[in-house]
Amino acid sequence: MKRPSAFVPIAMSMAALAIVLVHLILSGAARQADEGTAAHLWQLLMAAQIPIVAFFAIRWLPRCPRLALPVLSLQAVAALAALAPVYLLNW
Repeated sequence: MKRPSAFVPIAMSMAALAIVLVHLILSGAARQADEGTAAHLWQLLMAAQIPIVAFFAIRWLPRCPRLALPVLSLQAVAALAALAPVYLLNW
């Protein structure tokens, strides 16, 4: 977890989740006619972490799989946590 490629995707997922939650608090769960800034920021954060996670997996899985797998699991859980509200609310 000391490497940026380990903790940055988790931070990006948590930021994406925070964006969704703040948007829900401020605007409610109703669908909007056009995607707003919150949706675009969420999409950018979720898409930008893919190459970082891939870099981490390529770099650290062959070297130290026992330490890399829990970090990859945390990254996956964080991404799923950010995806869950969007999926459940059908945004």
